[in-house]
Amino acid sequence: MDRLPILKIGSVLLVSIQIDMQDQMALQLQEDLGQRIVDTGCKGVIIDITGLDIVDSFVGRTLSTIASISRVLDAETIVVGMRPAVAITLVELGLSLEGIRTALNVERGLELLARSTEPDTADDLELFGDPETASS
Repeated sequence: MDRLPILKIGSVLLVSIQIDMQDQMALQLQEDLGQRIVDTGCKGVIIDITGLDIVDSFVGRTLSTIASISRVLDAETIVVGMRPAVAITLVELGLSLEGIRTALNVERGLELLARSTEPDTADDLELFGDPETASS
């Protein structure tokens, strides 16, 4: 069975789907991504679906499941490169792709991940106390 390559770029895993995915390939991708997240400790997953002409309900649900698995493993999933026809099909099928953020392309997806994983200094101070005002 064919497997989709999963590239590691820093703390991000990138999958570029350039062929129409069959159900078995989608399930294999789900399993492979989960294992790679565990193995690498990555904080983000970008799935580039530029090459997909059709996203059926099974593939749509599999993408949602991948996002859920990633979240449980402390990684965020962003789907990039969605064509307008694919978006229309997803809406017509009633698939909302819950838990999945989207971006126009890989570059914007990487920017979105970078912004979402930046530590928020104000929140850090609130959680751990401001070291300048903490008593010794």
